[in-house]
This record gives sequence, structure tokens and C-alpha cells, in this order.
Amino acid sequence: MYSYIVKRVLMLFPTLLGAAIVVFLLLRLIPGDVCMLKFGGEGGYVDPEQIKMCQERLGISDSKIEQFVDYMIGFATLDLGVSMWTGQPVTEEIWIRFPLSLQIAIMATLTSVIIAIPLGVISAAKQNSMTDYLVRAFSIAGIAMPSFWLGILIILGLLIGTQAWSGVPWMPPVHYKSIFDDPAHNLSQLIWPALATGYRYSAVATRMTRSAMLEVLREDYVRTARAKGLIEQVIINKHALKNALLPVVTIIGIEFAFLMGGLVVTEQVFNLNGIGKLFVESVTQADYTLTQALVMLVVFIFVLVNFVVDLMYAWLDPRIRYS
Repeated sequence: MYSYIVKRVLMLFPTLLGAAIVVFLLLRLIPGDVCMLKFGGEGGYVDPEQIKMCQERLGISDSKIEQFVDYMIGFATLDLGVSMWTGQPVTEEIWIRFPLSLQIAIMATLTSVIIAIPLGVISAAKQNSMTDYLVRAFSIAGIAMPSFWLGILIILGLLIGTQAWSGVPWMPPVHYKSIFDDPAHNLSQLIWPALATGYRYSAVATRMTRSAMLEVLREDYVRTARAKGLIEQVIINKHALKNALLPVVTIIGIEFAFLMGGLVVTEQVFNLNGIGKLFVESVTQADYTLTQALVMLVVFIFVLVNFVVDLMYAWLDPRIRYS
């Protein structure tokens, strides 16, 4: 098992290096830069010397090799630099928003797992029954319904429902507070985007769980277990579910990594200042330093999540680590 873990860890570094090179090159292919956007954004006359001085100050006029070396040294020393637009440290810009995005991702993933696995197992165990049809309709509705649209419905439902109940409309709080400082305020703000997003991704995981369970339930060892007289609940929970979880774990891991930077529209709907919103702002402002750091953060999360998923593979199926 230890040799398997070491091999997987060693594979992380070339992946991160390749992603860093691709991100650096793609950003430099975009026309314009932050200096041209700052001084020429209003459409009026701009002194070229002023733009040149700005580019020299930010290092944009340096050669691509010099920029790349500084970029890689910064990541190697955990110095992400300073935002070209705001002048604030990139680490500070990210850290302000990271806890919010991380909490939503965790809560949405837990919501997805709590909904998807039981419903997927029940649907597979009661194939072609009324329960199966209801679960499939529930999952299809989740796939067809965008999370941001469901979020709008939730906000409207809260406004209309609370006004009808108490006469005073209520909306989730706007200002973020840590769950450790004010749990009630925090959960009343983030539970709704987590539910909207978690339901959307639970639909995909539910269908994957159902398909995997149906495939496993047709295996010979399951028929043998039934022939030996084991009750159906023991067969499903002890013999079938563990083997059916491999593709489900993959889906859940990918969803969690995506949630860390892909909730741009949902954050706009619920007025949340998270990583997704910062991503959009950094790109529109041509802030190379901040955009590079955000992309590499998401890449690192994807790589780390894939590493954890690989370890779960090895735990769920010992044949993987011995192959």
C-alpha cells in the first residue's frame, strides 16, 4: 500500500508543472494587459509612456522566460505575488473568499451523497417498480434543472413563504460570517446555495449509483449469496454496494473539485463573494498574477481530490493496489 501511495504522490508533480506551463502560455496569448485596461478602459487618450511605465513596474514588459521563471519560483516558495489590479497580496485576496467556497463545496457534496446513494440503491433494488420510476423522475428533474435557476426559486419561495407566514419577507443574510463565529448566521446564508447545488449534482450521482448497482446485482457472486439464503439487505449493503461505489466515488470527487471554482452564476444569485466570482473578476481585469494563482489552486484541488479518490479505490478494491 505504501509503494502505491508513493507512486501516486510522485505523479502529482509533473501534472502540476504541465498545468503551470499551459496556464502561463494561454494567458499570454490573450490580447491586451492590465495596464491597457486600466488606462485605456474609458476610451479616451492615454499616454503610451504611462502604459509603458505601468508594464515595466508590473514586469509585463519582461521577456516571457523571465516572467515564467519568476512565476515558477513564486509557486515553489509559496509566494503568489501581488494582484496587478488591486495591489493586494494574492494570498490575501484568495484567503478572504476560500473558506466560503470550501464550505459550500463540502455542504453541497454532503447533500449530494446523502441524497444520491440511498436513492440509487433503492432504485436499483426495486427496478421497474413505482419507487424506481419516482427516483428516476427525481434525478432527471435534477439534471434538467440548473442550480442557479433552482436557487432563484428558493429565494422566491423564502420571500413568498415567510411573508405569507409572518407578514414579513425574509431573505438569507448577505454578509458572510464564519461558522465558528456565528453558526446560525452562517448556515442561514449558505444552506440554500448548498441545497440548490447539491440537488443538481445528486441527480448525476443517483443515476450513476443506480447503474453501478444494477450491474453488480447481476454478478455471479450476488446470485451465489442469494442461493446461500442471505437476506437481501445483507447482500446489498455488504456485498454489492462496496463494489458499486467505484464509479460513484469518481463522480463525487470530480463534482467537489468543480464546486471550488465553478459556482460563478450560483454565487451571483445568492450574492456570495467566493472563488468563482473572484475568478471572473481576475479574468476581466487581465490580472495575470491572480488568474494564474486561482487556476493553479483549482488544478491543485483537482489533483488532490483525484489522489484521494485513487486511495479510496485501493481501499474499496484491494486488487487495484496490487496490480
